[in-house]
Amino acid sequence: MSVTLRFCGAARTVTGSCYLVETASGRFLIDCGLFQGQKTLKELNYGAFPFRPADIRAVLLTHAHIDHSGMLPKLVREGFDGSILATRGTIDLCSWMLPDAGNIQEAEVASLNRRNAARGRSEVTPIYTQADAVASLQSFRPVDYESWIDVIPGVRARYWNAGHLLGSASVEIEFANAAPSGRPLRLLASGDIGPEAKLLQPDPKAPSGFDYVISESTYGDRIRAPTTPQQRRERLAAEVREAASARGALLIPAFAVERTQELLVDLVALMERGDVPAAPIFLDSPLAIGATDVFRKHAASLDADVDINRIFSSPHLRFTETVNESKAIAKLTGFHIVIAASGMCDAGRIRHHLKRWLWNSRATVLLVGYQAHGTLGRFLQDGAKAVRIQGEEIRVAARIRMIDEYSGHADGAEVARWIAARRPIERGLFLVHGEEEAIAGLAGRVAERIIPAARIYQPMLDDVYELAAAEPRLLDGERRHRLAPEAVTHLDWHNDMSRLILDINDQVRAAADDRSRGVIIRRLRRALENTG
Repeated sequence: MSVTLRFCGAARTVTGSCYLVETASGRFLIDCGLFQGQKTLKELNYGAFPFRPADIRAVLLTHAHIDHSGMLPKLVREGFDGSILATRGTIDLCSWMLPDAGNIQEAEVASLNRRNAARGRSEVTPIYTQADAVASLQSFRPVDYESWIDVIPGVRARYWNAGHLLGSASVEIEFANAAPSGRPLRLLASGDIGPEAKLLQPDPKAPSGFDYVISESTYGDRIRAPTTPQQRRERLAAEVREAASARGALLIPAFAVERTQELLVDLVALMERGDVPAAPIFLDSPLAIGATDVFRKHAASLDADVDINRIFSSPHLRFTETVNESKAIAKLTGFHIVIAASGMCDAGRIRHHLKRWLWNSRATVLLVGYQAHGTLGRFLQDGAKAVRIQGEEIRVAARIRMIDEYSGHADGAEVARWIAARRPIERGLFLVHGEEEAIAGLAGRVAERIIPAARIYQPMLDDVYELAAAEPRLLDGERRHRLAPEAVTHLDWHNDMSRLILDINDQVRAAADDRSRGVIIRRLRRALENTG
């Protein structure tokens, strides 16, 4: 039986996780996520899927994060009528996250269309609406960990706790009679792997002995210093005390699910013990507030040492659901903490807080998660002196800080140990969900020591492999790449344009006098005229 695997996302990039599996009995997807980051990648969300949604029989969803689940409403709207198979924790989170994503897209497009109208540009439409997202929830079907389920004829799957997020899973898939010997062909899709000793979640778990493993590599080239819960809290406490001494806002762009709840647990504990100054903690995200209720519901499955209900009822917490409540935060001038999405600063309410505070040296921005290439968060992490937010130039005077102890992803050494525990891996290891440097770093870490280098594959976006042969074969004749490789792996012209505009403004402002500024402007005009 032929088994092909197409990498429709998260190939040489972190977002857009989506893998199309095709056998003689049908097609199914592993994840169906939203591309995030640079505009060239995000534009893929607006285009056609690289397959017909009506042909897809099922979706095996590893977890609720939007880069894994965020295109499901569009998939359903465009003809998919199968089942989305996910754990109960994932379904409960998606019931908040997908409608929130639709609402954000509607709001973002409305704002963009107002700017486009003023510039004489045509209107755009959202990828999907909140109503589309709500409708897609009817397609979800719950699965239990470690229990076999039928996917399509001849294919069954089993979910294992990945330790990354409430409900997250690695998915074991078995294809009947697909190996050359006539035995079942076995594949494991990692999903996102949580770090060892993660707050709230257990260590990742999965069986061993596979033909193929698809492994994430988000932090494949990084090794974190060993840490304990106490050391993590001490590091956070130091950042909070420093921010408090500046007497401005501490802004924490955080992913609304899991990262936010972990931060709340530690911030409340630090304030209760007097390790940091007491201050209001604003959870300025309807999604994060809803997700926090989901965590309350699943408290029994979380770390038994954490009293979730007591912490989330702390008087230090302020939940701001409405737009007016969010705007009221801007009236505060002293030390306070704002946790808001998105974690990469590319959407949501955090951008309004950044516009309010980035130019102010009394403010602190604390990055606590992965920042993809081309995102506002990545530019801040890399030390940008000025950024553009919703078309406005904002100078960066705030302190930009980064701590990695709250990452939901295993580092390179932890992923390597996870891969080693899956041995024997007979035919191939596919490294996905990482930028080029991270994938190369993980490949170097596992090559020969864990798996022969010849069995390690680093697929490009839209590569198709035949898996049923003695070794995976790239089907060159079926390549239909939506983007050139360099468009996936490098910053695009949108980023270059923003940087150029900022550089021009810097040069004009730095000129000695109006005559010098006029010279710069005339040279730029001549350069533009000479390109015609």
